[in-house]
Amino acid sequence: MSVAAKICGLSSAAAVEAAVQGGAAFVGFVFYPPSPRALAPSAAGALAAAVPAGVRRVGLFVDAEDEAIAAVLDEAALDLLQFHGHEPPARVAAARARFGLPVIKAVAIAGPADLAAAARYETVADMLLFDAKPPRRRGALPGGNGLAFDWQLISGRRWARPWMLSGGLTAELLPQAVRLSGAQIVDVSSGVEEAPGRKDLAKIRAFLAAARAL
Repeated sequence: MSVAAKICGLSSAAAVEAAVQGGAAFVGFVFYPPSPRALAPSAAGALAAAVPAGVRRVGLFVDAEDEAIAAVLDEAALDLLQFHGHEPPARVAAARARFGLPVIKAVAIAGPADLAAAARYETVADMLLFDAKPPRRRGALPGGNGLAFDWQLISGRRWARPWMLSGGLTAELLPQAVRLSGAQIVDVSSGVEEAPGRKDLAKIRAFLAAARAL
């Protein structure tokens, strides 16, 4: 059985097409202005409209207010919301109820203590996403930094919700990451780029081919 993949931070029709044709199960659009991958709602709407049925469209938000999320949903048809900030469980539950969409909650991991945070979201989120904790520097993004954590930290653990592995993944590292973590769904952004915010179509295809081969 192949590993399902999400290609995140898409910002061009060509990249969306490469992801869809390569067999991505999820495509992600970023709505966090500091990110080089951020999109205007109207631009995301045009890209999302080209995604065929069966591929789930994910909108990534970071500590966003309801008004900002609503503005995006007015323009872009999304299937899931991804919260990649410091949103507490109550915020995740409230947004899920208001917008009627399933929610992916990202949990930043650097060591064993960080895994405890994941349990708080198992009853309010529909899916968890384990990503490397961002570097401690001014202006660091909450994700998409090309950093990996120790994948063995989550090996053998059972969660009440499905989960994705993210952080520092590339086509070359994917087999090892899946073997060590036990992931069945993986998420990539910087690992399929030629520069921050600019997707490399060949890398997208290679990553998805590697996921299919597992």
